[in-house]
Amino acid sequence: MKLHLAQTPNLNLFTGYGAGFVLVNGQRYEQNLILTPNQIIPHWLARSGEELAEEDLRAVVAIAPQIVLIGTGIKFCFPKPAALKGLIAAKIGFEVMDTGAACRTYNVLAQEGRNVAAALMLA
Repeated sequence: MKLHLAQTPNLNLFTGYGAGFVLVNGQRYEQNLILTPNQIIPHWLARSGEELAEEDLRAVVAIAPQIVLIGTGIKFCFPKPAALKGLIAAKIGFEVMDTGAACRTYNVLAQEGRNVAAALMLA
């Protein structure tokens, strides 16, 4: 799917996504990544949604966003509660959704100026 964006210079935004990839400002990524409005962390070494562990989300906790959108791939899959303990302890809000929904929601929040991160599983 291709997304149409308002002009928002200097923000990392999703410009498209599909099975196994996302486009960030037109650049294609085919491996898990973490995205914030001003930072891209490629090659995020996270397990799948069912196997996500607390240590997989330490990179997100270190960024300290107000909210993180966890994209679990093409299919929605809620992680085990133990995986989310670090986010809860750090008082970081989170939403779990399929990756397409995470991309769309991230763009809205980033364009509103929110301190948001998207942690996406693409494989």
